[in-house]
This record gives sequence, C-alpha cells and structure tokens, in this order.
Amino acid sequence: MPLAGDAEAWRRRATQKRLEKFAGMRGKTVQTGEFWDVVVITAVDKKQEIAYQKQLSEKLKRKELPLGVGYHVFADPPGPKIGNGGSTLHALRCIEEHYGDKWDTLTIILIHSGGYSQRLPSASALGKIFTALPYGDPIYQMLDLKLAMYIDFPAYMNPGVLITCADDIELYNIDATEVLRFDQPGFTALAHPSSLTIGTTHGVFILEPPLHLTEKELEYRSCHLFLHKPSIEKMYQSGAVFKRSNYQGSSSGELGDSLVESEFVYTDSLFYIDHTTAKLLLAFYKQIGVLCYEIDAYGDFMQALGSGATKDYAKVEKVAKESGLIEIREKIFTVLKGLPLNVILLNNSKFYHIGTTRECLFHFTSDRKMKLEMGLLPNVFSICSNTAEDLGKSACIIHSMLNSKCFVAPGSLVEYCRLGSEVSVGTHSIISGCSIDTKADIPPNTFMTTLSITIDGELRYVSMVLGIEDNLKKNVANLADIHLLSFFGIGLIQCLELWGLRISDELFSGNKSCLSLWTVRIFPVCPHLSDSVKVSLGILNSIKNKSPFKLDGFKLLSIEEMLCYKDVEDMLKFRQQLYEEINLQKLKEKSFI
Repeated sequence: MPLAGDAEAWRRRATQKRLEKFAGMRGKTVQTGEFWDVVVITAVDKKQEIAYQKQLSEKLKRKELPLGVGYHVFADPPGPKIGNGGSTLHALRCIEEHYGDKWDTLTIILIHSGGYSQRLPSASALGKIFTALPYGDPIYQMLDLKLAMYIDFPAYMNPGVLITCADDIELYNIDATEVLRFDQPGFTALAHPSSLTIGTTHGVFILEPPLHLTEKELEYRSCHLFLHKPSIEKMYQSGAVFKRSNYQGSSSGELGDSLVESEFVYTDSLFYIDHTTAKLLLAFYKQIGVLCYEIDAYGDFMQALGSGATKDYAKVEKVAKESGLIEIREKIFTVLKGLPLNVILLNNSKFYHIGTTRECLFHFTSDRKMKLEMGLLPNVFSICSNTAEDLGKSACIIHSMLNSKCFVAPGSLVEYCRLGSEVSVGTHSIISGCSIDTKADIPPNTFMTTLSITIDGELRYVSMVLGIEDNLKKNVANLADIHLLSFFGIGLIQCLELWGLRISDELFSGNKSCLSLWTVRIFPVCPHLSDSVKVSLGILNSIKNKSPFKLDGFKLLSIEEMLCYKDVEDMLKFRQQLYEEINLQKLKEKSFI
C-alpha cells in the first residue's frame, strides 16, 4: 500500500476522473449498463416527496443528470417512523409495483434522504440530498456527487440494490487493473479503515480468518460478525482491531478523526444486496403488513449476517421495553440468518460525513485535504467581486450574489443568498436562502435560513435563526424543565423574557411531552423576504445585547410548523432567479473580456 502522501494524490486523481466521467453523462441519454437503471430517493412523508420530485424535475430540465434513467422518490407510509431499514423495505415494494417482473433485471441505487435534518437545518426544507456543494458550474448537489462517486459500480454489478445515505461521501483509489465487483449473493459492504473512536459511532466488521491483511488497496473478504456502534472494549474483545505498519493514507475523514495511531478498525458506509436477497426482504415486509417500529438498515440487517451472528443483538438495552421491536428484529434475524456478508476492504479510502452544521463548515471551509482531493473552491457559481483573500481563504460562497462591499469572515458558508453592501457575516456561520439589503452585522457562530411558507393561501416568509452549536434534538418532558434548553448558549427562559413571551403549553407545537428548540414557537412570520431577516436580526441583537425585543405582536411558528407550511415552489423560484441573474452576469463578464 502507498504512503500517506501518495495515497492522497492517487485518491485525488481517481476522484477527479469519476467527476469528469459523470460530467460527460450529464444531460445525455445513457446506454444500458453504462449507468444505473433506476435511481430511488426516499422521503419521510408526502410533502417531502413532492419537494424532492420538484427539485428532480428542475435538475432534469436543466440537464444536470444523465437521461434515460428511472428517477423516483418514494415516501414512507403515513404513521409511525420506520427508520431507514423500514424505508428500504417500503421502497422495494414501490419498485416492484412500478416495474413488475422487470425489476429483477435492474441495477438500482437507493439513497436514503428521509428525515428532517435537525442537525443541519439548512437542509430541512429541501433535503440533504439536494445540499449544495462548492463544486461545479452550475453547482453540484449531494445527489450529483453520490452518482459521480459510484459511476463505475453498475458495469460490474449483478441485478440488485445499492443502499446508501444522503449525507456521506466515499473517496477511494484502487489499482488500475482492479474493479469493484458487486456480483456475490447476499450482502456486499464497503469497509474503510477508521480510528477506534470513529468505530464507536459506526458499524464495525469482524473479518473471517485469515486475519492478516495483504497490503493491497482493494481486498475482498468475508465478515464473521458485524458490530453496530460497539464500545472500544468490545472491538478489542471481538478481534476487530488491526495494527498498521507504515501506511497512514486512509481515514474516515470525519470531523476530529485521525489515523496517526497504529490501530484501526474497518467501518461501514454503503452496501449492496443482490436481487434474490431483495426479494427475500420484500416477502418479509409483505408478511408483517404494517410496520410500527424503526428499523435500522445497518444495525438490524447486517447484525443478522455472518457465521458469528446470533439474535442477542435484538435485545439490547435501549429496546428492552419494546417487545414489539424485539420481535421484529428477531424475525429479521430468522429471515437473513445464514446469508453471507461480503466485505470489500478499501484501504486507500476516506469516508466523509456532512450531516451537521459543524461538519459542513469544517469540510467546506477548513478541511484542506478534502478540498484538495475533490477540487472544492471558496467561490462557486457566484457573483462576488471579492477575491478569495478578501473573503478569507476559508470562507465558502455557493450560488450567491454578494455586493463588493459585503464582508464574509473566514470559516463561514453562504449559499443561495443575495447580500447587500452593508452586510457583514461573522466567523463560523451558515447563511442560507437569505436576501439581505439593509445593514446587517451577523455575529459569529450564527445559523440563519429563510423559508417561504403559505398560510391560509397567502405567501409569507419566516427566518430561522439559531446558534451553530444549538441542539435541536434535545428535548424535555414538561415545562418545568425547559430551563435545560438553551438558545445561542443562553438559557431559553432568559431569552423568552427578553422577547416578552409567556411560558405555556401554547408556546410549543406538536407533542407536549417532547419540548425542544425544534417545537418552540419563536420565529416570526413576515409579509416580505427582507422583513423576515430584519426581525431575525432583532432576535439576535436582543440576545447579544441582553435587550428586550418584543415578539408578542407577531404570529410565531416553530421549526416543526415552518416545515409543514413550507412553499417549495417559491423557494425554488428564488434559487432560479439567482441562477438566471448569476448566469446573465457571467455572460456579460465573458463578453466584456
């Protein structure tokens, strides 16, 4: 295997080759076997499905995707959350219903993009899979990148389904004489060398003997047992830990991860199931009828595989009280028991996760290795007369129009925005979908995004403003405990006093035993896009200066409600207007040159 410097250079060349190959297919009709037969995106509900369908249609209209392919969005059935495992089962049924007997001849990629993106709220309204990337002209979104990185897979894949998530990226290199083959029965998963710390938050593979490695970039192995988010002690006990000699070229690439240490484990990313296995899972889904529990496609499927698998995993502590969930997991084990788990070791690979505000800022602004390997730029498809040095080399501007006097501090991300001359964005902030034409000093560590909403048939706007580190998933069971919630690092109760809001059940939407920043009604509805941002800045200034800013005269929504009322068409219209203005300005600049 190569040394670290060589490994990065080879990964960079391999990545650029895949991106170029995909670019050559955009807007062109692909031949059978050249690309996926079917591309499926999952959605959490019908509203999200409609939002995804509209964005897919726009991308196809602009010829940003290969043509002659079946693109589909399938929403989870109404009712309880079913997890990405349940979404997989439901999507298989939708595929069979759509394609009939033909589906057993197809190569299918299934991308899980359901959920409300509470850790990256800029993707909450329009989806993680449509997250903008600082690459391409016009810009690439996560969907483009996923399809580009897997561009070589279909040619060496038997009919079946490749299952992946919307917020991760796998970069890898293999020898020129090798290919990634997905042609074995059962499950086939990619495996990446990662630190033991990263292993505690991922799936970890325990390989069948021989346990020694061959020093190759690509190796096909069988998995004895799959551990889901194991402790470090469990990894040692199970024989999952390997020692490296002189090679330091791979890592998960996640925030804070490093493989300088000599010990590592193999962690999961995507996996493939052949058509026979897909039919087995579909038959199971039809048999159980309605699914009422969350199933994990990784933890619940792959823990049932391998010669060392037992059904003990079905009764882990966190599901001990859910007898129905235990029963479902045990049934999955029975269905999948004995199926092989084939593992493709990618020893020169990196696995990046871009699903949180911190990860997004780090990888797009500060992570020089990722920017180099992928060719990411600080200013992409934008009108921004500032040089990269003026902006700060680590700022990132995507699909936006910035006045020449606007200032964006290092470490910040601006996407789909129009910012005026008197706008200043502080460090480590994310500003998304905003139009700001007045004086605005946005403090450091700010998250701000504007949503179009329709209430009672009228178009309105509401800007979500938060601290980058605010935890939207943290919840309390009753009003007496809301002092445990914080907004911009300040206790929520103190904030409510500044805003003149009274603590009551009506202050929160949804489940009254699950109170959080996600459900608190503190975001004002405004008639105009620019007004919405001004009011949100008032909220920020009141926190910063500890001065009153009364909100009791506004109609207030929670983030949960904002997504219910979102007007996807108007948000996409705003992006399209930016697209046309940027294109026109670029044409003028070219003609002037």
